[in-house]
Amino acid sequence: MTSSTRRSRRTVTRAAVALVVAAGTTAALTGTASAYDKGDAVTVAPLAKGLYQSSYSERNNVLWATTAVGRPPVVSSSLLKLDPRTLEVRQTVTPPVTDAATGALEAVYGVAVDDEHNTVWTTNTRNNSVAVYSQRTGKHLATLPNVNHAREIVVDERHDTVWASAFTDGTLVAFDSKTLKEKKRITVAGSGPTGLVVNERTGTAYAADLNGDQVIEVSRKSSTPSLIPVGDGPISIALSKNGRTAYTADQTAGGVSVIDLRKGLVTKSVATGAGALSVAADDRTGNLVVANRTAATATVVDPAKGTVVRTVTTGANPNHVEIADGTAYVVDKSGAGLGGADQIHRFRVTR
Repeated sequence: MTSSTRRSRRTVTRAAVALVVAAGTTAALTGTASAYDKGDAVTVAPLAKGLYQSSYSERNNVLWATTAVGRPPVVSSSLLKLDPRTLEVRQTVTPPVTDAATGALEAVYGVAVDDEHNTVWTTNTRNNSVAVYSQRTGKHLATLPNVNHAREIVVDERHDTVWASAFTDGTLVAFDSKTLKEKKRITVAGSGPTGLVVNERTGTAYAADLNGDQVIEVSRKSSTPSLIPVGDGPISIALSKNGRTAYTADQTAGGVSVIDLRKGLVTKSVATGAGALSVAADDRTGNLVVANRTAATATVVDPAKGTVVRTVTTGANPNHVEIADGTAYVVDKSGAGLGGADQIHRFRVTR
């Protein structure tokens, strides 16, 4: 859900927040403390039911998160604008109604920000579409159809391109972020593309193929993809800062694959925990954070050494990780918050 290069981000303020737990424990403590000043501290806050993913906006210094509850007709879904310092909800955006009779909404799941055009993009998995919202007002700007089981989305600001993965028909769909028109469609027969990342220097997009145990590589000027074999059950993907190495969270294997993109091969495999579901790379340190859904942990990995640096206990069912300014944000689907709300966990990638 992230690109390999970003502008220099504004520093997220390192201030106190309300709920802090020590890494490796699950008991929440009330009161205030500075989570950033203590290397092992993890800040936890309940948000809403049905959390799925999050994406950080440098331009606005906010974290966008998606929620959707239940199966169709989905009548509870929202796009949340969060303060990354306090983890408080600044704004709740409700997606458009698609069926007045049932109250069904165009439920949002995947999310990525476009700071160039001050928009936020979502995947509307149940509606086989993607949508665009204004970051400034939260206004729904467009719904773009024909992305079957749209799962994830990533923005290439440099080339005015947004990529979405269509899981059920093995397709990657590219949209023009200025005109909001489709401009490219690549299908790999039998594949199941899930996680996405893009190298903004080159415009090359990479997708984790859950069905084929491979990475699908699509260059900006070609319609012929390259396929790179990886670990068992790749479902999420990230890139190193220089764009030469990719990392996949391998759900079935319970770990992460380190992939040399020039050679097209896996150089290391690191066990992180059962049900590895999401991976993000920290440009500052080169470390990775992997959310392990079944194990209920988030693992910090040094990919150069192929070693685990730290393991953080999260709530049950961690679903997605986003990294901004050396801070990891992990959303879970634990229902452990007040009223059954899912939670967000925040911690520094380095001690």
